[in-house]
Amino acid sequence: MFTYLFFLSSGLFLGWSLGANDASNIFGTAVGTKMLRFSFAAAIAGIFIILGSVLSGQNTADTLNTLGSINTLPAAFSVSLSSALAVFLMLKSGISVSISQAIVGGIVGWNLYTGSQTNIETLARICSSWIICPIIAGCIAVILYWIIKGILGRCKIHLLWQDWVVRVGMILTTALGGYALGANNMANVVGVFIDSCKFSSFKIGNFYTLSGIQVLFLLGGIAACTGVFTYSQKTIKNVGRNLLSLSPMVAWIVILSQSLVLIMFSSNKIEQILLSLNLPTLPAVPVSSTQAVIGAIIGIGIAKGGKGIKWGLVLKLMSGWVASPVIALVLSYISLSFMENVFRQPVILP
Repeated sequence: MFTYLFFLSSGLFLGWSLGANDASNIFGTAVGTKMLRFSFAAAIAGIFIILGSVLSGQNTADTLNTLGSINTLPAAFSVSLSSALAVFLMLKSGISVSISQAIVGGIVGWNLYTGSQTNIETLARICSSWIICPIIAGCIAVILYWIIKGILGRCKIHLLWQDWVVRVGMILTTALGGYALGANNMANVVGVFIDSCKFSSFKIGNFYTLSGIQVLFLLGGIAACTGVFTYSQKTIKNVGRNLLSLSPMVAWIVILSQSLVLIMFSSNKIEQILLSLNLPTLPAVPVSSTQAVIGAIIGIGIAKGGKGIKWGLVLKLMSGWVASPVIALVLSYISLSFMENVFRQPVILP
């Protein structure tokens, strides 16, 4: 078990990176507009990240396992550590990047090193979500913006009441965003360890029993919660204040839009409903909350005329989205070589 926990440490580091990086997408706009204090928003987000991880985090894990079935602990450790380092390097440069893209780069690096076949269909589905996700988030944000703007135009609500409603709304959407992040993105953190999970089921009183896989996702959620508290304030500055000057109401719309998008890409029930209506379905894949929130901000900026958007910062963030999977792929390939040839650990089983 000690050996397992040692190898799992890279996954927990990636979980920490997830919390440090993506907290800006959950409540960065709320803190950036000074509607919520950082400590209060972080506490709410952390609790619901853990709940989302435990209760719904497994829904998107199957897709990653289809992309590459990493079947040894040393290999899972190398891929996870490489992805975490790629995200951390981007964080040090002040760029909020996608954990989803980094882990995909790491898995493809494992496929290349071991000579395993990359499932092109799965890779295409995941990559297409990177394009669809911000577009959907932008469309939802614009629709909500027009609806709420129309309501406020017809109903003369006092500014103090508006302020109170927005604060309550931000608290609720911070909780929803935390749950959605745990449900959709925790597969990125511990999904590569599922095949080698060694935890037993755990009973919580007489009310609920956690399976071994849920215990694994619980540890990932706790690691993400730690990242929220210890390192997320730096990236909040970029997303919450610098990309576009946001009013409190618009900030709330941004948080709600990205939360809805993450739920759409992680809910099996929504997929079944769309199938029953003979409509195109959204794949159950981990998507980028970074891309979702930036898509929402840009969508609202365009709806307002597009003058306030800082396109230079947008391009800088997009460069991080391209760089993070490439860096993760290269680091994964190198670390797997070290793991196999220097430390003499197996990186693939027949």
